[in-house]
Amino acid sequence: MVYERVRHMIKKEFLQVLRNPKMRAIVLVMPLVQSMVFGYAVTTDVKQVPTAVYDQSETPESRELIARFLHSGYFSLQAVLTNEREMDAALDAGKVAAIIVLPADFAASVATGTTAPVQIVVDGTDSNTAGVVLNYAGNIVRTHALELQQRRLPSLGMGIPGANLQVRAWFNENLTSRNFYVPGVIAAIVMLVTLLLTSMSVVREKEMGTMEQIVVTPITPLEFILGKTMPSIVLGFVNMMFVTLISVFWFDIPVRGSIVTLLAANAFYLMSTIGIGLLISTVSDTQQQAMMSTFFFYFPAILLSGFMFPIANMPEAVQYFTYLNPLRYFLVIIRGVFLKGVGVAVLWPQIAALFLIGGVVLFMAVKKFRKTLA
Repeated sequence: MVYERVRHMIKKEFLQVLRNPKMRAIVLVMPLVQSMVFGYAVTTDVKQVPTAVYDQSETPESRELIARFLHSGYFSLQAVLTNEREMDAALDAGKVAAIIVLPADFAASVATGTTAPVQIVVDGTDSNTAGVVLNYAGNIVRTHALELQQRRLPSLGMGIPGANLQVRAWFNENLTSRNFYVPGVIAAIVMLVTLLLTSMSVVREKEMGTMEQIVVTPITPLEFILGKTMPSIVLGFVNMMFVTLISVFWFDIPVRGSIVTLLAANAFYLMSTIGIGLLISTVSDTQQQAMMSTFFFYFPAILLSGFMFPIANMPEAVQYFTYLNPLRYFLVIIRGVFLKGVGVAVLWPQIAALFLIGGVVLFMAVKKFRKTLA
């Protein structure tokens, strides 16, 4: 009898979700759209920065350095300037994001071996992009200066002692930001879909007037919660696998770890997100209130998860709040499986945290639910 009651509850929930065009869009269309948008738009890679050149030297030496900038793939020439007023106008109008300024004595300084100043003016409105551009420019100038030194010293009968720096990045060899962000998108989409589905489930019964029918049945609060959660669990797994396939086969994100580990961790993650959604639904009086509460929780959860901003850079008081955020732990798991290839031996603290959070919120949701009309 218990099985029959739960089975009919699950069937009813699936029918309610699939019959509603808006819910179908949330379950089927939104993951595809969000994965495409985030996959292409969320990136910190900076390429083809619109650049202007103010070359006061106009010599082969200055043109050689400018050519190195333009051939790097990071800078795209948009304008050649002739005075400082044009520099101000180009930056104010947003036509360029960087300006390379070479002084009139640049070639003479290079020829005599003295320090040749190079000025890089960047638009600091976007501090992240400005920092990346300055880093690129600094590396180009340093490499060019070293090559000039290598050319000059042998002619003076001198060698160039020093260290040979070799850099190797583990896990994300090409330092592609998409490989870091797209796995995080999977976690964010699964959270959003399951929160929306479950936060509407109980309160929808109140608004539709079907709670009276449930009250007169022998179904228990635990059976009611199980019937409400199973469709969300199934759809959560479907969404996770769907977006994972897009990430792997469309965006070429590597999966170096075990899919079984990822699926097992996703089950504990769904315990947390579904439990939070049910708790929101049990304390809400209307679907509109449940929707607002869902987004009130979702957006801070994204910001405090490490998805976009490192947790270590946050104020210490704020960092303590992140320990209550299930997305924080699942991001570590999914990026570890995708990029590092690590397993349960490394990820067990995050899995245990998800199990603890999920168990607590599900217990609270079951206790909060009362099979009454009050």
